[in-house]
Amino acid sequence: MTPKTACLRRRDLLALAGAAAATAALPARAEAPAILRGAPATETVTGRAFGTEWRVTLPAGADAGRLGAPIADLLAGIDRRMSPWRADSEVSRFNAAPRGAVPVSPDTAAVARAALAVARASGGAFDPAVGPLVARWGFGPIRGAAGAWTGLSAGEDELAKDDAGLTFDPCGIAKGHALDRMADLVAAQGGDFLIDLGGELRAAGRHPEGRDWRIGIEDPRPGIEGLFARLAPGPRAVATSGRRAQGYDIGGVRIGHIIDPASRRPAAGRLGSVTVLAATGLAADGWATALFAAGPAGPDMARAHGLSALFLVETDAGLAPILTGDIADRLV
Repeated sequence: MTPKTACLRRRDLLALAGAAAATAALPARAEAPAILRGAPATETVTGRAFGTEWRVTLPAGADAGRLGAPIADLLAGIDRRMSPWRADSEVSRFNAAPRGAVPVSPDTAAVARAALAVARASGGAFDPAVGPLVARWGFGPIRGAAGAWTGLSAGEDELAKDDAGLTFDPCGIAKGHALDRMADLVAAQGGDFLIDLGGELRAAGRHPEGRDWRIGIEDPRPGIEGLFARLAPGPRAVATSGRRAQGYDIGGVRIGHIIDPASRRPAAGRLGSVTVLAATGLAADGWATALFAAGPAGPDMARAHGLSALFLVETDAGLAPILTGDIADRLV
């Protein structure tokens, strides 16, 4: 089994914020680009949360450092409310409670409602009650009955369950919520930015050199380094789910942290990763989890819900991409 890992951690996307990451010619302009003048085009502020690193990239001269403390406070608050690793969090308090309703913050309730909406839309491929199964395979701390999400409900400021053993696991969607909250905070200070929260990203505006922000989608195969593709997300969020970021090998078989609720086992098969492009981090995160857990049914599910997604399937000849929605138009 693996050692304890933070549930919000994932790393299958790479921010390509620097000028050196450009793969297309820069637009003509009267003044030479910053990279040719020797001045940096961007500046960043970084920190750690949820067992991973976050990074905010802004145009040079934007004083990115001023955002460090507010972002750290924001993420610490989300961790205090929603981390199942903390015995004092709202989620842990709910999971330990008897049958019935438990008061929680509107923030936690909103994430629970979003999780249940994705569960409903995906036919249970995304299951926020799956925490005990995740723990059984060595990836989480939640103990209880591995029941169904249909026994959970959420109001404006409470979570409820119809059985004392049921639990709520926000780990498949909460990092997307944190990404959105970061974006709200950064957007209040300026319109051009790229945020990377442990491999989930959200962009707005333009890179200082006049192009879209760009990110890299990693090759999901263990032991193989490099990028499969580059993506210009536009003013949207991107999340990836796969077995590479959190997993271990037993007898040559890769065991990942995403549980298929139908089999009650880690999602298996030849699907290496799913990358979802969506309007919010919450949607991108939840649907990336759902589509990966759905396995071969994932592409049809994405098409049915109008989702922009990139599925990377491992074959004997290499990786075979399946694209849905407009994600093909965003590859660069």
